[in-house]
Amino acid sequence: MTSAHAIPSTPAFRSKATAALLALLLGVVGAHWWYLRRRGAWAVAAVTAISLLLAARAPVWYDTPAFFVVFIPLLAGIIEAAVLALMRDAAFDSRYNPGLPPATRTGLPHVLIAIGCVLAGGVIGMFAIAMVVMHVYERMGWLDGMVY
Repeated sequence: MTSAHAIPSTPAFRSKATAALLALLLGVVGAHWWYLRRRGAWAVAAVTAISLLLAARAPVWYDTPAFFVVFIPLLAGIIEAAVLALMRDAAFDSRYNPGLPPATRTGLPHVLIAIGCVLAGGVIGMFAIAMVVMHVYERMGWLDGMVY
């Protein structure tokens, strides 16, 4: 009977642009956390899944408080995408690529992702605020008889 010796694997390189793009596009489910191998990535996905399941049970799914909770990880993902895209290369490599030679170089993709974060964050943030205000006004009866 021979014992198998585990061969130490080299850590995989994690790209700053990929992490930022995942945060921008799929941050609502914590895809960038899975990519960066952060603890608690499952919690982000669980909050989103539970909120969407609760919203789906309502007659008007997009007008429920459970749906509004989804905006929290969505906006957090957009903010984190901007932070990742604008993080110094040395800081990103030391945190997410320890033991590997520095290979991250900030360039045009990172700037475009940061600009996309500003645009998406502004549009989605304003939409979330408008949805919450309309929901509150409607529940309080302030919009009774109005056509909108």
